[in-house]
Amino acid sequence: MANPSNGNSEAGLIKLKLPTIKFTQLFINGQFVDSLSGKTFETIDPRTGELIARVAEGDKEDVDLAVKAARHAFDDGPWPRLSGFERGRIMMKFADLIDEHVEELAALDTINAGKLFSSGKAVDIPHAAHDFRYYAGAADKIHGEVLKMSRELHGYTLREPIGVVGHIIPWNFPSSMFSMKVAPSLAVGCTMVLKPAEQTPLSALYYAHLAKLAGIPDGVLNVVTGFGPTAGAAVASHMDIDKVSFTGSTEVGRVVMQAAATSNLKAVSLELGGKSPLIIFDDADIDKAAELAIIGILYNKGEICVASSRVYVQEGIYDELVRKLVEKAKAWKVGDPFDPTVRQGPQVDKKQFEKILSYIEHGKREGASLLTGGKPSGDKGYYIEPTIFADVKEDMLIAKDEIFGPVMSLMKFKTMEEAIKCANNTRYGLAAGIVTKNLDVANTVSRSIRAGTIWINCYFAFDKDCPYGGYKMSGFGRDMGMEALHKYLQVKSIVTPIYNSPWL
Repeated sequence: MANPSNGNSEAGLIKLKLPTIKFTQLFINGQFVDSLSGKTFETIDPRTGELIARVAEGDKEDVDLAVKAARHAFDDGPWPRLSGFERGRIMMKFADLIDEHVEELAALDTINAGKLFSSGKAVDIPHAAHDFRYYAGAADKIHGEVLKMSRELHGYTLREPIGVVGHIIPWNFPSSMFSMKVAPSLAVGCTMVLKPAEQTPLSALYYAHLAKLAGIPDGVLNVVTGFGPTAGAAVASHMDIDKVSFTGSTEVGRVVMQAAATSNLKAVSLELGGKSPLIIFDDADIDKAAELAIIGILYNKGEICVASSRVYVQEGIYDELVRKLVEKAKAWKVGDPFDPTVRQGPQVDKKQFEKILSYIEHGKREGASLLTGGKPSGDKGYYIEPTIFADVKEDMLIAKDEIFGPVMSLMKFKTMEEAIKCANNTRYGLAAGIVTKNLDVANTVSRSIRAGTIWINCYFAFDKDCPYGGYKMSGFGRDMGMEALHKYLQVKSIVTPIYNSPWL
């Protein structure tokens, strides 16, 4: 790998871009406050494994305070009672403030999550601002409908905000996940308590600061940093939270759903794990297919739930495609994510780093052929070489489990029917990709794969208008698009008689 120093040759540039850590307390009822216990926890820079700052460790009692603030803001405060236009105006101001602080926010996600600074500045943070503008534009367009009743009745529906929402977001896209959850729930008039991942709390606290500056009323947005088994569990089980929206692993999703069911039976939406197939047919443009496959697994160092971790290649082009993939992986630059020439930064933390390496060892022991990579990269930090396995069997752990790292499993197929069967041979159903010039094949395969998003001759082709979510154990509910608003709304039916009737 081209990584002798993990990017430290640009130390001067890196030093200039390191942000000042301004916010490390909980954000409750419009104020930054210490946790009630006074406890803090370390947040670590994955580039070096060194301490960035100590952050307030929220617990059940802190969640109680945050929920109390959100409950009051919903039941008695102005936010749900503002016109949709006025909520949208404030959200537009929030988006403007995000744009004004794009470099600082991108840098926070770089030092906290190991994300590429260039990508954060050009993509993640602008897209977060776009989320707020998109849903700001929808805020005054939320309507019910008049019903044509079969009896002598007049009926109509209202779409009303569901109430207090608990958002639990993951560490792989701290800014994108914040905006993806917060923007639609703000637009409809909900109030909320958000728990960011303990690995990446810094940007969520900065967004809370900007929300205050934008004019979002106190108590509407609360951020409680802390750990999943304590703060996260308190959010999932809280009796005064009406809805919980969770993005993370399938294993934790089960726990969240159980907690919601055994408390107040709150509504739940879950966006969970994936083991997404990319199916490349032998009529594909090989160069394009190779580029899609390599980006599909190495983008964001493989820490993305729709990563194309299972690549199925039709036998006619298998050998040539494998050669191109190995070439691309070896040329893929791993290093300090502040270096603009780097393509892959460090894994988010030591735990994830060690988990990925353990799966690589599993792949070797189970008989898969390691074509390239498979080792740590550099002498410090949590960097892993881009890794490609061939001769992978369907029953191997690396083919079944979500590794969440830069590890590709290559498999060969003969027929379209075989490819469909293999693609569906997973407990997950989040996304899939198809590369072919044959429209009939594209249509048949896309309708046959049980997954929430199918990309044809592209990958990671997200758009604000396109709903995103999973089938099977990848969860339920949809983020993005107008579908996301529905998660935070409930329908009320109102009925009156047209005239006085003796039987009404």
